[in-house]
Amino acid sequence: MEVRGSVPPDQAPAARPYEGVFRFTAPAIDASVPQIRHSVRELIADLGVPLDADLRYGLLLIVSELVTNAVKHAAVLSPRISVELTVGERWIRVAVEDNHPYRPKALAADHARTGGRGLLLVKSVTDEAGGSCDSTPTASGGKVIWATLPLRAAEAD
Repeated sequence: MEVRGSVPPDQAPAARPYEGVFRFTAPAIDASVPQIRHSVRELIADLGVPLDADLRYGLLLIVSELVTNAVKHAAVLSPRISVELTVGERWIRVAVEDNHPYRPKALAADHARTGGRGLLLVKSVTDEAGGSCDSTPTASGGKVIWATLPLRAAEAD
């Protein structure tokens, strides 16, 4: 797995040390899901991103669901997937890009099915946190599925 990070060199003095854009690329295989989740968890801890325990858990759940969807549904057209984590002063955004043109929708809860509710879960977690999520087509014909969450200062975890 390749990890690239950047913090803008022309940061204003008021910028927080955790602000920046960080990219992860990995093969579209099952083993990439826990690797990317672990890398995101380490990165936010190393940067000191102010996340409370609930928000950190929600973010990592979103990362897992979005990467899993890319691995399960887009691997045939996307042998590699890209994950971008962007941290601003008051928000954090995770985006997963693949080359498959299909833009999935969150399915309604169907208790008879054992899967297929990942985007519903992402939407629920995002809504509960006061954030937003959507998908955006790419110029190459693929898509980016993203979720943005507001940061809340961590209390004693």
